[in-house]
Amino acid sequence: MNYDSKYDVKQLRYKSLNGFSEKQISFHHDVHYAGYVNKRNEVHLKLKSIDKSSANANYSEYRALKKEETFNASGQLLHELYFDMFGGDGKFSDDMDVIKKIKEDFGSFDAFKAEMVATAKSARGWAVLCIDPTDNKLRVFLADAHNDGAVWGAIPLIALDVYEHAYYVDYGPDRARYLEPFFANLDWKKINDRYMKYKDVYA
Repeated sequence: MNYDSKYDVKQLRYKSLNGFSEKQISFHHDVHYAGYVNKRNEVHLKLKSIDKSSANANYSEYRALKKEETFNASGQLLHELYFDMFGGDGKFSDDMDVIKKIKEDFGSFDAFKAEMVATAKSARGWAVLCIDPTDNKLRVFLADAHNDGAVWGAIPLIALDVYEHAYYVDYGPDRARYLEPFFANLDWKKINDRYMKYKDVYA
């Protein structure tokens, strides 16, 4: 296995957003997200030279590293999507393909948003709008951790982080208040571009 890849922390295009303080974004991006990237690099470095002969399902250093590899890799990828889809005003056009697909699969945009909110309130980690590989429909999946709750082959379009580090600086324990500025800062053009890139993968 090639573990020579080194991952870099992606820089943000903004310092603050409407409803998100600079301090909140800085902690989230520069500490938490960067931590997943750095730990993924650290795990890969250790995996390059670890003795595989002692691998064991009950406990082994190899098992521990492989578990944390998926946790940190998924944490990196979900956070990069989370930060990248911000920068808009939350407004969209009804003729966007992703909006048409949302209305087709959920019945209405409001029904989609209600499902995202309900999932976000129920999750311990993430609510993620994905393209489902089994039938090419859009679905919202719940993840209690970065690497827990994912569906193999699903393509994430919107990643809603509900770990406390995503909102506690600005909103304390009031997760529900955090959800409105989340939606208000979405850049639907970027989301639509991502959907257009992947919409035919499972068609």
